[in-house]
Amino acid sequence: MLKKPVLVESLIVFVIVLFVHTVVWDRYSWCAVALAIQAFYVQFKWDRLLQLGGAVFQFRTAANSGLLPASMVIPLLGIVMKERCKAAGIVYFERFGIVVASTGMLVALFLSVIAVGITKPVPTNTCILTGIAGSIIIYTMKHSLTVSEVIEVLEVLLIFVYLSMILLYLLPRCFTPGEALLVLGGISFVLNQLIKRSLNVVEGRGDPIDFFLLVAVVGVVLLGLFFTVLFIFMDSGTWISSMFFHMMTAVLGLGVIMPWLYRLIQRNPLFWLLQFLFQTQTRVYLLVYWTFLAASACGIVFYQNAKRSSESKKHQASTITRKYFHFIVVATYVPGLIYDRQLLYVAAVLCLAVFIFLEYIRYFRIKPFGQTLRHLLSLFLDERDSGPLILTHIYLLLGMSLPVWLFPRACAPKGTLSGAGALVPYSGVLAVGVGDTIASVFGSTMGEIKWPGTKKTFEGTMTAIFAQIIAVALILIFDSNVNLNSSYAWILASVSLVSLLEAYTTQIDNILLPLYLQIMFMA
Repeated sequence: MLKKPVLVESLIVFVIVLFVHTVVWDRYSWCAVALAIQAFYVQFKWDRLLQLGGAVFQFRTAANSGLLPASMVIPLLGIVMKERCKAAGIVYFERFGIVVASTGMLVALFLSVIAVGITKPVPTNTCILTGIAGSIIIYTMKHSLTVSEVIEVLEVLLIFVYLSMILLYLLPRCFTPGEALLVLGGISFVLNQLIKRSLNVVEGRGDPIDFFLLVAVVGVVLLGLFFTVLFIFMDSGTWISSMFFHMMTAVLGLGVIMPWLYRLIQRNPLFWLLQFLFQTQTRVYLLVYWTFLAASACGIVFYQNAKRSSESKKHQASTITRKYFHFIVVATYVPGLIYDRQLLYVAAVLCLAVFIFLEYIRYFRIKPFGQTLRHLLSLFLDERDSGPLILTHIYLLLGMSLPVWLFPRACAPKGTLSGAGALVPYSGVLAVGVGDTIASVFGSTMGEIKWPGTKKTFEGTMTAIFAQIIAVALILIFDSNVNLNSSYAWILASVSLVSLLEAYTTQIDNILLPLYLQIMFMA
């Protein structure tokens, strides 16, 4: 039986796809419409497989498959990036956007074919729709991509297949099928880009901070895979294993990751990083300020755990308490976006690496801090942390950082896009830091009218929209680089659609909402 929240979530995604299609109106946007229609039907096959336990891997059970909203993110990002770079006359990144869109469509089709293939009896109508959509997309790719671009798309698909088989087996119940598509698809694309750039490195070409992101993401993922395989054969909780963990981390970091980064940026990575971080006085002030905020966040964690010890062992942090971290993240990102976006870019990469490394220590129970981290973080678990990993705080960091990392700097010669595109780097701040936070706080404290089929409230959503509009006005006042060129109606529509999506989605909204808001702003 179809559930109304899933239908409303799908309707919102369809509206976003049609908005982008109306603005772009080319063969790629038609492919996106075809992909959305087939993903809508296949999504319910995935939902049925999850309910009956027929899926090959163990997925997160407290949510639907989320295939439609996840399937459209990467293709739409590629399409709007292509349009922005085409308008700026940057051919290289225009082609890059086409490759991104084609890769996203092919990976989404692969997940659809998997669902259709293992559904019994075979769903004839869905098979026909998938075949039609796949034919349209492959035909368009055949007449759009060069041979080297086709090979690149297939490489990403191959990496995605192997990475999915490994990580979904090792990390049961951590993802829904849609979240796996989004997260593992992104990692696959980053890994392929790093391999491609490493094989074709040219001295002086490329921004070092882009290479820093690629190497950091791939490095921490490979580190996790290495230790996961290693600790299958030995107990990770002993002092000997812990010493080996720290020693091998140093060996892999200094012996593999650092030389890899040195090859790409053609200079000592540590010296480059130190010089970059302390290059100006503004950066020093920002680093001191961010250190203070990080200490405040740690203080909240310790205070809440002390409160749990004095009250009850079963005490869990409330929704409002968890949103304290959203406020801290907003206070972190806004000054960085206004005063030094490059520093924010690099600092976010460093924080991501640290967060994932600390999660490895917690997950593997590495001494001396593994058990302590398990105790401290268990207080902040919610229903989305149903697997062996705690990913909520990492998703929050990603949701705030992805609009900064994915901002097409090469297609914005003056450092900002025109119209609503000027707000692209603020997508995470608006969608997660302001919208999601205000919706949760006001909805849980004052909300009475619930959206049909959900726990979210009408008051929370309306307050979130209003708060984001106020935030846009404040950005206009304090950031002189932002010039909206009278695109206020589009901004209001974008914020409203994403806020409605927050009310109805059961996926990880910390990642999904900023990406959809970024797509709307870039369109």
